[in-house]
Amino acid sequence: MQFKFKWGVVLAALLLSIGGWQLTSRADDSSNDTPIVTLGTSLTSSQKDGTIKTLTASLDDSSNYQTLTVNGDTLVKYLNPAGESFTSSSGVWSSAMIEKTSSGSGINVKILDYNGSNNITTITADQYKNAALTAGIADANIYITSATPIDGSGALAGIYAAYAKAGNGLNAKQVSAAQNELSTLSGITKDNKDKDGYSDAQLNNAVAGAKKDMAQKGSNVTKNEITTIVNNQINNNNLTNVITNNQKTQIINLLVKIRDSGALDSSSFKTQASSLMKNIQSNAKGIFSKLNTPENQNAFQKVWTSITNFFSSIFKSIFG
Repeated sequence: MQFKFKWGVVLAALLLSIGGWQLTSRADDSSNDTPIVTLGTSLTSSQKDGTIKTLTASLDDSSNYQTLTVNGDTLVKYLNPAGESFTSSSGVWSSAMIEKTSSGSGINVKILDYNGSNNITTITADQYKNAALTAGIADANIYITSATPIDGSGALAGIYAAYAKAGNGLNAKQVSAAQNELSTLSGITKDNKDKDGYSDAQLNNAVAGAKKDMAQKGSNVTKNEITTIVNNQINNNNLTNVITNNQKTQIINLLVKIRDSGALDSSSFKTQASSLMKNIQSNAKGIFSKLNTPENQNAFQKVWTSITNFFSSIFKSIFG
C-alpha cells in the first residue's frame, strides 16, 4: 500500500490495521461522497488505465475519485456466504464505480462498453439494481465495465466493498440474499431467453414491485402473503404465461430470504424499491408502454374518466 503523504508511524499503523483493502486517494477530498472506482486485480496496467478512463468519463472532475483493488479475498468475503466457491486466488476483471447521489434519487446502474464492447456477459443492469437494493445500498449511481468478457461478479463484490469502505455498513445477511437473488434472476432470464412475452426488465420490475409491496406490510409479512404478492406482480407484468411454477417458487423463496435478512427493517427500502420500479420502466418504455401494469392501468383509467366526464357533461347540457 502506497501513501502520498508522510504520516507518523502510529497513524500509519492504525490505518493499516483497518483491513486488507487497497484504497488510494486520488484527490484531496476524502469525504464519503467521493466516487470510488473498484479495479479487478487481474487487470494489466494498460487495462487498469482503460477501465479508469471508461468508468470516470461521467465525472465533472475526472481526477476526483478513489480506487479500491478487488481480489479473490473480496469475492470470498462478499459472495461465498451465498454459496459461491471463490478462493483467494480467483481472478477479477470486472470493475465498477459508485458515487453517492441526493436522497430519494434511487439506484441507477449503467453497464459501459469497454473499447466498444459490452464485456459483462451474464449480469444485467436491472439485476445489479435489484441486488444493490437488497444488499442495503441506496441513492447511488453505479457504473460497470470489464476489459475482458466476464460474468460481472467481481464488479458486484467491488460495489459492496466500496459502499462499506465509504462508511456505509452492509448487513451480511442482506448481501447474501442479494447474491442469491442475482443467481436466481439471472438463471430465470437465461431459461427464458428468446421466449415471446419475456424480458429481463419485466422480471426485475416484478421483483422490485414485490419488494415494495412486502415493505408496505413490514417484516412480519407471511409466506402466504408473499405468494399473493408474487402472483399479482407476475400478472401485472404480463408474465403469467411465461414464468413456470418452478420459477415462481424460486422467486417466492428468494423473497422470503430477503424478508428474513432484515432488509424490510430499513425505513428507506420501500422508497428505494418504488424508485427502482420507475427506473426500470423508464429505461424500457417500449416494453412497459404495452403492459397492463398498475401505472398503465391508472393512465388508462384517467383517459376513460375524462371521456366519460366529457359525454356526461354533454348529456347534462342537452337533457338538463
